[in-house]
Amino acid sequence: MNLKSPHLHQKSPCANPVAATITGRNQRRSKRMALSASVGLSGEDRLKCRFTMSGRATNLNKHGAAVQLTRDLAVGSVVQVRNKSGSEASARIVALLKASQGASTYAIEFVEPDGTSNFWGITFPSNA
Repeated sequence: MNLKSPHLHQKSPCANPVAATITGRNQRRSKRMALSASVGLSGEDRLKCRFTMSGRATNLNKHGAAVQLTRDLAVGSVVQVRNKSGSEASARIVALLKASQGASTYAIEFVEPDGTSNFWGITFPSNA
């Protein structure tokens, strides 16, 4: 299965090849909400190139979300996530959930979950 787009023939070492491996983890500390939010992300991609770009957060939960963007990120790396109010939080890439046609969806978890309990500006139901 080749997930690379034929339109990614850029000369820059910071081009965005899409990773072909998919990994995951099935632990839930809080319930997911089927909501979507625009976010800004910044950090270093798999090739150690700095980036700042917009993305889409889905399946929000108290401790993170799934984030869709067009950048190849390394599982375990840390990015800065900015919400629509301008608040920022550090988040770790914990899994590549999906990759297709130049876009990737990553599971992220906030590095300091206690300090980001209201990052999304919503109240989550208890996990009990």
